[in-house]
Amino acid sequence: MPSLPPPLIKVERLSKYFGDIRAVDGLSFTVNRGDIYGFLGQNGAGKSTTIRMLLTLIKPDEGEIEIFGMNLRTHRREILRQVGAVIERPDLYKYLTAYENLSLFARMGGLAVSHKRLMEQLEQVGLAERAHYKVKTFSQGMKQRLGIGVALVNDPRLVVLDEPTNGLDPQGIADMRNLILHLSREEGKTVLVSSHLLSEMELIAGRMLIMDRGKRIVEGSVEELFDPAQTLVELDTADPVYTMEWVLRSSWQPFFREQRQKQLVFKMDKGRIPDFTAALVRQGVRIMGIRQRHSLEDYFLSLTTANQHVETFTDRTL
Repeated sequence: MPSLPPPLIKVERLSKYFGDIRAVDGLSFTVNRGDIYGFLGQNGAGKSTTIRMLLTLIKPDEGEIEIFGMNLRTHRREILRQVGAVIERPDLYKYLTAYENLSLFARMGGLAVSHKRLMEQLEQVGLAERAHYKVKTFSQGMKQRLGIGVALVNDPRLVVLDEPTNGLDPQGIADMRNLILHLSREEGKTVLVSSHLLSEMELIAGRMLIMDRGKRIVEGSVEELFDPAQTLVELDTADPVYTMEWVLRSSWQPFFREQRQKQLVFKMDKGRIPDFTAALVRQGVRIMGIRQRHSLEDYFLSLTTANQHVETFTDRTL
């Protein structure tokens, strides 16, 4: 039986202190080759501190980091040559064009990159048509994509993105999601991405780590972590009284959880939702809207200290 390949990133007992504050506390995890690996946690959970240690921007107080099978302390330069990163908002020269920024950063990295290759990289991040526009004219989403273009200029094996959707509108978030999926599926990159947007992590990450107060709470695949039977279904109806009376007499009564004015809330396996919707239509219920809200939010909050704001964007129209 063939042995599994070693992980691309291996972190063991990693800790970082800032005075009396333990920002990262004995953290261990692995990232496999080709993963889109999600760091999930509330603001202040230790995600960015961990990423900065992976990129040698700050030194850990304890623990070991291996990337590409090499120790980060002893092979720093060799490792970082194969890593591209965007830490929050990218540093770009706003009075230069997208092409000029990419060319400049390539030269700063000691890379001789052809015009054709630079244009291919701009195409890759969806900016080829804006190659010769100054960055000051770009939206925040376009700047984020150009920042990723800069991170890809050295054709890295590992791409690290810290909160890449911060400040983006819904279209910008969708564009970033598609770009991350493209990097993994089409380009074969391993992507480590931190976020506090729960539904985005669910949509893109193959595996994820949930952190709280610097500690690893749980790690695994989406399928392993979240039970589809815990999906919440929110039904908006113009006939809440009629609908409620029918529900209480029907086989759907065990799934009912609560009523919020004209909205009825159910909990069921998401595989039942098509049959539930069909039953409502047959019964003549006037449906104004029906949405599923994955229990990811509930699961996350049950594991972490829920005293900070967490953006979820979990509602989805069926």
